[in-house]
Amino acid sequence: MQKLIRWLGCCVLAVLGAHSAYADPPLPVALTALDNDASELSRLHSVVVAYDGEIIHEYHQGGPGTAQPANIKSLSKTVLAAVTGAAIEADIIESTHQPLVALFGDHLPSGLDPRVSDITVEHLLAQQAGLERTSGGNYSAWVASSNWINDALTRPFVDEPGGRMLYSTGTSHLLSAALTYASGETTHALAKRLLGDPLNISILPWPRDPQGIYFGGNDMQLSPRALIEVGELYRNDGMVDGERILPEGWVEDSWTARGVSAWTGDGYGFGWFITQLADEAVYYGRGYGGQALYVIPSRQMTMVITSDPTPPSPGGQFQQQLNRLVVKLLHPH
Repeated sequence: MQKLIRWLGCCVLAVLGAHSAYADPPLPVALTALDNDASELSRLHSVVVAYDGEIIHEYHQGGPGTAQPANIKSLSKTVLAAVTGAAIEADIIESTHQPLVALFGDHLPSGLDPRVSDITVEHLLAQQAGLERTSGGNYSAWVASSNWINDALTRPFVDEPGGRMLYSTGTSHLLSAALTYASGETTHALAKRLLGDPLNISILPWPRDPQGIYFGGNDMQLSPRALIEVGELYRNDGMVDGERILPEGWVEDSWTARGVSAWTGDGYGFGWFITQLADEAVYYGRGYGGQALYVIPSRQMTMVITSDPTPPSPGGQFQQQLNRLVVKLLHPH
């Protein structure tokens, strides 16, 4: 059944690719309108648009420039998912079905609920660990704890592993720890070696927890142009210049919904939200304050938006405003 699903996914991507060969780049008038609309969003810092692998448009009105690292907040989860895929391709992790406990080894705290043994890499990627969330109202207490890993792992189960999507940065942080323990390298070192080097992008160190594990799912620093390269990696089925960086089938798996966001109703795969905008299939990652990476395969487009990451959050309404920028670019009339 899994092989059939993957084969069907490859067929879908092939159809999209065939369709995209006839997609036209955005018209200059649409790009001008994009700039005008973006200028009305005071929180927005920059917009970068790529077509067929080339950056064709940039707009900047505040904060770091398009070539400068910016705090991408929870958009880090999308990048961490790419690092995980690259780690599987590099045989550091066996597969998405590998249990968390096998990767943690002797680093597990004692007295855990037996259901922790059922959590797999897939569950961490898809935010389906089943553990109580560390995001939202629980976030401040979690990051103030002396051991983020133990805090996240000892929270009560509110669903079974593989159940509903429970958006939690603690779940992503468990994935960062698993990468560290399995490889013997820091998550930052892995990100640089497996993702930064082949994409020729800079990935700077970002904050760590009290035990030295790099923050999994928040506060990574990448430039908008670097994020374009991450999006292009997915748009090109995990390949760069003929070299496979992500496993075969990884993009299809990442863009297959395993859960649904309770806030937007959009599907969620491996670090990517799944939706439709202007009648096109769109895959996106998002972060606090208005950080976003969009991939629109049928239009051969990748788009990055960065915004002010400082509190207070503009909320989900701002994300909808960013989505409307994409819609108007795809259907300017």
